Amino acid sequence: MYNFRTDLAVERNEIYRKANKIENEVDGIETEEQEINEKLKVTRVKVTNDQGEQAIGKRIGSYITVDVKELKVATEEDIEASAEVLSHELIKILDNHIGKNGEILVVGLGNLYVTPDSLGPKVINDIDVTRHLINYLPQYVEEGTRMVSAISPGVLGTTGIETIEILKGIVESVHPKLVIVIDALASISIERISSTIQLSDTGIVPGAGVGNTRKEISEKTLGIPVVAIGIPTVVESAVLVNECLDLFITKLQNDAKSNDYLNELKEQDNYEEIKEALIPNDYNMIVTPKEIDDLIENMSSIVARGINMSL
Repeated sequence: MYNFRTDLAVERNEIYRKANKIENEVDGIETEEQEINEKLKVTRVKVTNDQGEQAIGKRIGSYITVDVKELKVATEEDIEASAEVLSHELIKILDNHIGKNGEILVVGLGNLYVTPDSLGPKVINDIDVTRHLINYLPQYVEEGTRMVSAISPGVLGTTGIETIEILKGIVESVHPKLVIVIDALASISIERISSTIQLSDTGIVPGAGVGNTRKEISEKTLGIPVVAIGIPTVVESAVLVNECLDLFITKLQNDAKSNDYLNELKEQDNYEEIKEALIPNDYNMIVTPKEIDDLIENMSSIVARGINMSL
């Protein structure tokens, strides 16, 4: 198994293909790209069999990535357009699993007081919940409205309870037909930080991308389908240095026109060597952009709107 250090299926597929010098599709993995406009692109990765699952370490299922460019300066129109694309993709997943009327529980993972990890709780604040209205004031609710409930269960460090334990109790009491989980992810690309949304129908393992793996939240552990919506908000410092080194070598190559040593160095993945140099000095940090507050606000708005539109 490769050290992918990313939660994104599209990046794992790229890493595997590069490492094995595969030009075409990997056996068991199907990919499709769709350019929506100059700022929006959708990439669909489908893991279809055990070979694909073993290749990239992602379970059989669908992984849809929505890339949003220039999110730092996104306008209201950009946010609305991104939310519509997210909603369109989410509706297709929901229709495949529960149809138009099944009750849904939306779960926002993370810590509200740590900005890069606050995406989930912030999204929950803007979800249109309807379960209480349908139960207690049905005369004021439009017929056919889907039951939606939402919760932000906090993190183990502040509750002392594993998230999966909390969710099992809620599922047993509330009986939703499907769970949507929102969480922050890790990426290997600086460009994707807070600018990419991944949807999947295979659940999620909280903390996996930053080496703090918690118990998985999936159909296997909850007994009902779990759709995960994740956004990379952090990158490991070793990954950052590796990518910066790649960019630096590219610049030297362009200036020097040709250099066999630099060509060889650029083809290598220097992540492990860089990480080994950083860890002994406690320099293996997780890095996030200085505009993270604005990025999280924009992304939480896109995700909340996208969910509300689809439900």
